[in-house]
Amino acid sequence: MTAYTGRTATTPRRPGVGSRLAAGLLHALGLPLLLLVVWGLAATRATSLFFPDPTTIAEAFVDTWIGPAFVEDVLPSLYRLGLGVAASIVLGIAAGTVIGLTQWLRDLLEPLLEFLRAIPPPVLIPVVMLLLGITDTMKVVVIVSGAVWPILLNTIEGVRATDSVMTQTAQSFRVTWWERLWFLVLPAASPRIMAGVRQALSVALILMVISEMFASSSGLGYRIAYFQRNYLIAEMWSGILLLGLVGVFLAVAFGLVERRVLRWYHGIREVHRA
Repeated sequence: MTAYTGRTATTPRRPGVGSRLAAGLLHALGLPLLLLVVWGLAATRATSLFFPDPTTIAEAFVDTWIGPAFVEDVLPSLYRLGLGVAASIVLGIAAGTVIGLTQWLRDLLEPLLEFLRAIPPPVLIPVVMLLLGITDTMKVVVIVSGAVWPILLNTIEGVRATDSVMTQTAQSFRVTWWERLWFLVLPAASPRIMAGVRQALSVALILMVISEMFASSSGLGYRIAYFQRNYLIAEMWSGILLLGLVGVFLAVAFGLVERRVLRWYHGIREVHRA
């Protein structure tokens, strides 16, 4: 009998769902928790009143924002932010599609678009206040004036990059203009459009805060400025923390929407990686 001394191949066992979830939580929360620990240790040795420890800020957060302030300040800010982002998406995609599909219009408007994009939106706040008054409409217009540009420009570039062979094939099969737009142009441009929306969310959040710091009586920006002027330092930091949490929530929600809208795109990328 011949002895067999070969190695037995073993298939590596994949980690379970619980292990993957724990690893994901550790990856997501490890650095923030470490920073909180470092912050707490540094705050215990600091003598400045403007550098409170995380516990004090957490207590101020609960006392300040869990209650009437959530309805009076947080919800109006989120309402203006939502309107501004929605208007920016509609205007950016509509105008970007038309400009991207029309060569002569793109050449005509390119210098003007570059000029308008270079103007910082905060400097338009006094002008918009004079035209529209101190209203919610003014704040929404300020948000749109900055958030629309990433979506508009990315839409133009995405529409321009539509595969010419597929376009000519659709034309040869007598596919209607609306069908080409809905089933070819917009899907092909959707990765760039979603990238523009992601950029617009951060711009909109910044402009929401800035617009509320000018002659406003409600909102996160107004409340944070109020705390700063009255030396309510822990409350001011709690407002900044709330803004960060709003930004994280927007990023997570957008990530879920993006994965659903661009399922085909991420599927192609996974195939290419394999």
